[in-house]
Amino acid sequence: MKYTSTLILALIATVATGQDYSFKVLASKGNNEIKTNGAWTPLKTGASLHTGDELKLASNGYIGLVHKKGKPLEVKTPGSYQVAQLESQVSSGSGIVSKYTDFILSNTSPETKKNNLSATGAVDRGEYHAIRIALPEHAGIYHNVAPVGWTGDNIKAPFIVTVMNMFDEELAIYETEQTSIQLDMNDAKFARENAVIVEVKSKTDPNQKSKRHMIKKLGAADHVGIEKSLTDINTVAQEETALNSYILAGFYEQNKLYIDAIGAYEDAIRLAPDVTAYKESYTEFLKRNNLQ
Repeated sequence: MKYTSTLILALIATVATGQDYSFKVLASKGNNEIKTNGAWTPLKTGASLHTGDELKLASNGYIGLVHKKGKPLEVKTPGSYQVAQLESQVSSGSGIVSKYTDFILSNTSPETKKNNLSATGAVDRGEYHAIRIALPEHAGIYHNVAPVGWTGDNIKAPFIVTVMNMFDEELAIYETEQTSIQLDMNDAKFARENAVIVEVKSKTDPNQKSKRHMIKKLGAADHVGIEKSLTDINTVAQEETALNSYILAGFYEQNKLYIDAIGAYEDAIRLAPDVTAYKESYTEFLKRNNLQ
């Protein structure tokens, strides 16, 4: 009985310690380290930091943290930091953010990456198309701007992007040398449409073309619901940083708003182009949602 009681107390202590973290590491660039119980070890994504720990940010390093209260914090200046010191910089946040940070960390774990790698190429895409648009065939969108990108084997620029309504009537045609374009869903040409169809072709080789993909505006009730949820996590929705954009990407993916997630990932990469963690997570996102 005494042994059982001791074991229960030990388990309770272990659980309490696991929950008593200060920050979680969402992204790390460089040879950063953490000092716990007097020993320095390499800092890894997903690590939990506690009040008594110390961080060392390497030269040209970067660390993206999220406090247990839901407040994101970027560490960019090289040097040593007491975790207690970093906690003092944190204002109030939203605990709901942890839902999305846990989602991000679960999708960037080594096991998940391994599963995504083994699944690559296993998807039956049906009819072959030389140009592959990095969007679901049917996708809702919350924001006004839809980033449309595409890939392919030996595809030839320039490209013709055709936007149609549901009756195959052409609304707009764009020509570009790039492999991406941004569509403004508030453009007068699309403003009255609830959904549009997008198709990409090579101008020099008409046989190189994509499937047709539908981009659908959210209905009023769904739009209000997403807007309210974003208000609940206003700590990341109001300030434009790479880390905030990264967390928003997780929010949009969980809500199956893949176009908005793509935009958020691209914002994170634009704001922190040298942090490979964001690029790698974007690639993993595309893989697990069969968008490559």
